[in-house]
Amino acid sequence: MKDLEAQVSELIKDKETKGSKPAPVELWNPDLSGDIDIVVKRDGRWFHEGSEIKRPEIVKIFSNIIKYENGEYFLVTPVEKWRFQVEDAPFLVVALEEVDTDQGQGFQLTTKTGETFILGADHPLEVEYKAGLEGEPSPYALVRTNLKALVARNVFYELAELASIEEESDKSYMVVYSQGQRFVLGEC
Repeated sequence: MKDLEAQVSELIKDKETKGSKPAPVELWNPDLSGDIDIVVKRDGRWFHEGSEIKRPEIVKIFSNIIKYENGEYFLVTPVEKWRFQVEDAPFLVVALEEVDTDQGQGFQLTTKTGETFILGADHPLEVEYKAGLEGEPSPYALVRTNLKALVARNVFYELAELASIEEESDKSYMVVYSQGQRFVLGEC
């Protein structure tokens, strides 16, 4: 494997000339190159060999070449595929903004890496309750193909403040609508 710093320098130069859209990783299917000691923590911080990656542009570049297959995450280029670890989700939503869309009101979400998208049919929200988190909700939004973002607690609370209460089958639910799509935040 090339030195990580050299690879990152090449990626930064490439991104400066081509922009910062996610790479078409779904078109790239190289053989597995191996494992790389990179871990994405639940709070959205990235670590390499135990040290936090402090340069946001490096994290952004890596976030643009993530591929998820068969329950595992990979950093992929047209010729290399490196498996890495993710504690929960590879992205973290850190901001919410109400926006107008062609389909009505929407909620635009922004990840820690600066990627934005609007909740809707292409970017649904789902709330899970996982063991070990003391009943706390784990809300996720689909960022792009097979890649989810954990919605930070403060952003989820903002959504909850904007939610309406709807009755269904003798139960009350907190719901929000974005681009005409209904998303259940939880039972009241």
